[in-house]
Amino acid sequence: MTDAALQTKLRQAREATVREHIDAENHHNPDATLATFSDAKASYDIPAFGDAGRMPDHDAVRQLYVSLFSAFPDFHVDAGPLRHGDDHIFVEGRFTGTQHADFAGIPSAGRSFNTRVACLYEFEEDQLVCECVYMDFGEITTQLTATD
Repeated sequence: MTDAALQTKLRQAREATVREHIDAENHHNPDATLATFSDAKASYDIPAFGDAGRMPDHDAVRQLYVSLFSAFPDFHVDAGPLRHGDDHIFVEGRFTGTQHADFAGIPSAGRSFNTRVACLYEFEEDQLVCECVYMDFGEITTQLTATD
């Protein structure tokens, strides 16, 4: 197989993983979402959360999904185009949800949020090892705590 063919096959495998990952998030299934990560390594990083946004292993990543889907039972990811790099896929998209439980220090007021995000899915070969989510947490906080 040529280098170009191997590169195409690797990109297809990575893209299938990212699409499966997003689909599992949209179905609010923490186990299926976690299953898209490498068996050997999984981490999650939300820089806007500071140190609390770093989930270093499978258990911590799973707990993030459990708490996210519990707090936002209608959480939804609307993904834009997938852009491939040497060891990652970059996706710009939108997160939406209606808060039904406290999350990240924000008490639930039953309000919704709708925000643009950038997600960097990092790979080792064809294995997803980290998702890094860039977002404006201040915007989300304002939407969830706004008073009429």
